[in-house]
Amino acid sequence: MPTLTQLEYILAVEKYKHFGKAAKACHVSQPSLSVQIQKVEELLGYILFDRSKKPILTTDLGQKFIVQSRLIINEHKKLLDLNVQGGVVTGKFNLGVIPTLSPYVVPLFVESFSKKYPDVFLNVVEHKTDDIIRLLSLDELDGGILVTPLKEDQIIERHLFYEPFHIYMSQCHALSQRTTIKESELKGEDIWLLSEGHCFRDQAIKICSLHEGNRLLKNINFESGSLETLKNLVKKGCGYTLLPYLATLDLNQEDRSQMLKSFSGTTPTREVSLVHSRSFLKEKIIDALVEEIILKIPEEVKSLHSGSVEVIDIGH
Repeated sequence: MPTLTQLEYILAVEKYKHFGKAAKACHVSQPSLSVQIQKVEELLGYILFDRSKKPILTTDLGQKFIVQSRLIINEHKKLLDLNVQGGVVTGKFNLGVIPTLSPYVVPLFVESFSKKYPDVFLNVVEHKTDDIIRLLSLDELDGGILVTPLKEDQIIERHLFYEPFHIYMSQCHALSQRTTIKESELKGEDIWLLSEGHCFRDQAIKICSLHEGNRLLKNINFESGSLETLKNLVKKGCGYTLLPYLATLDLNQEDRSQMLKSFSGTTPTREVSLVHSRSFLKEKIIDALVEEIILKIPEEVKSLHSGSVEVIDIGH
């Protein structure tokens, strides 16, 4: 029977597709890792990895072995988690946050959370929504802060807040003198969008009824993962972009009064949640994160509820 250490080595090779990188991640020498994997292959009677390929490929039988190995390792981690389910909130927590939330949400709570829960090691990383879902399924993330609903059966969504959208518009735009604008008045050729893969891009396209081919500058294809970049493009050029409420808080008074517009009628809004896998034990850390985030968000956002907003469902 392979040992847990051997299974961890095998999973590392599957992840990195490289024996040297896997050995470094496992803090062992490459020869030691290779020997242990060869022992498992001899025990099984078949090869797990095709070493002739670059990057290394997992064989068909190896893929089936990987699935079971991951289950075994994850169940073992859950047994260890049972030891820290007492009164103290403690342990390591890997949290993924989408890029359109991370710069604005994480600074609100991370320092106070650190002081309030010194026995929790919180590892925060930025990932796109699809990557967070995938990493949750692999147990490489413990939770994620993203836009919901996801409509994923294996994921639990813990609602945090509703965040309304605003229009950030250049002063040279034809509608720049307006304070409120209808969705139907927003032209697709005037907008700056995030690159593909960002759920905020899909939300903007849905709100403004845009087509994927629209571009403000016909001979420029610009892709960005940063709302801050889009804000600067609008401020120093033409066109407009959409901003979630938290991304507007650092605007100076002049930009807020001259460039920030509201939607007339019902304001399009996104729902933000902390999500985690259904097969999960770190409930105390989850509860602590949810409580701290809700405590620190602005009152204007905290007061919103589902009956007062038009939540944009982009159909994850």
